[in-house]
Amino acid sequence: MNFQFSEEAEALREQARRFLEDKSGHDKARAVMESGVSHDAALWAEIVGLGWTALRIPEEHGGLGLSVLELCVLAEELGRVVAPVPFTSSVLLATEALIAAGTDAQKAKWLPKLADGSAIGAVALSEGTATPGLRSSLKIAGGKATGVKVPVQDAAAADFLILSGPDGLYLVETKAPGVTIAAVETIDLVRRSSRVTLQDAPVEALDGGQAALDKFLQSSAVLLAFEGVGGADAAMEMALAYAQDRVAFGRKIAGYQAVKHRLADMYIKNQLARSHSYYGAWALLTDAPELVQAAAGARLAAMDAFQFAGEENVQLHGGIGFTWESNCQFYYRRARLLTLTLGAKSHWSDVLVRSLEQRNALAA
Repeated sequence: MNFQFSEEAEALREQARRFLEDKSGHDKARAVMESGVSHDAALWAEIVGLGWTALRIPEEHGGLGLSVLELCVLAEELGRVVAPVPFTSSVLLATEALIAAGTDAQKAKWLPKLADGSAIGAVALSEGTATPGLRSSLKIAGGKATGVKVPVQDAAAADFLILSGPDGLYLVETKAPGVTIAAVETIDLVRRSSRVTLQDAPVEALDGGQAALDKFLQSSAVLLAFEGVGGADAAMEMALAYAQDRVAFGRKIAGYQAVKHRLADMYIKNQLARSHSYYGAWALLTDAPELVQAAAGARLAAMDAFQFAGEENVQLHGGIGFTWESNCQFYYRRARLLTLTLGAKSHWSDVLVRSLEQRNALAA
């Protein structure tokens, strides 16, 4: 079992980090937050030009046909800068759902548009406090759906949505009759969310039914874990840089034992999350039998690391960390959003425990 990324993936990481450090950052995130637009269209166009939106799409549909490992690398790097673009919704989630479970007609229609940036996709899993994908109250009959999905990230920018239904995944175009999208405010003001109301809206079922939905949730857990690892590392680095610069009572606060312990705890949690995420990426790449527990472990560890790093980053910045002007808020808010995007910690803990029980029962 080799947990090292390939030379090509590491080269992509270096390119992505240089590009994002130059073109994206907290100023871009703040500009999108204050303007009220759905995303930074200019930055998104440059990302499309780099081929990142086409990364996993097969060559016959205009893509590059690379592996999920390269996608994990990009997810981590975009998570580091809290990039104000719909990459997570469109590339990590909607595109992956179509590749895995789309019909031939759906792939032929949407994958080329996703690859060249002429279309943006999003996923609609949440229904208020219900666990995504598990207790869908959508009513689907005769190819039409009625119900509410909320919050749906990047719905305002999307051309189509992948819905979780009572028995699988469905696709609906955002401009179809019966689809209403209204903005809702969530804790993350950079990644905009909406309430999507469906009233006899025409939908198309993806292949695979409930099994495809379950597999999609597992792959999504791994990919979003990498985004969380990137954000957790960036929050830790921000806290460390501030501690090394801030002087209190005549000395740098990084020299105080309590501060050292907090930074060390962040590092340990981040490294644990990275290990779990790498294991999840291996299981996803090889479609290993361990994917269920690997995905759940990656999800739980990344949620814990990012939320802890986001909170401790605010705390270590002291009073300034709680202000609206502080950039600490971007990581704290994004951590809270990612923690709830695919269901609460209790759900993924149950998934992990059940998968381990099943494994142990088979081995007995």
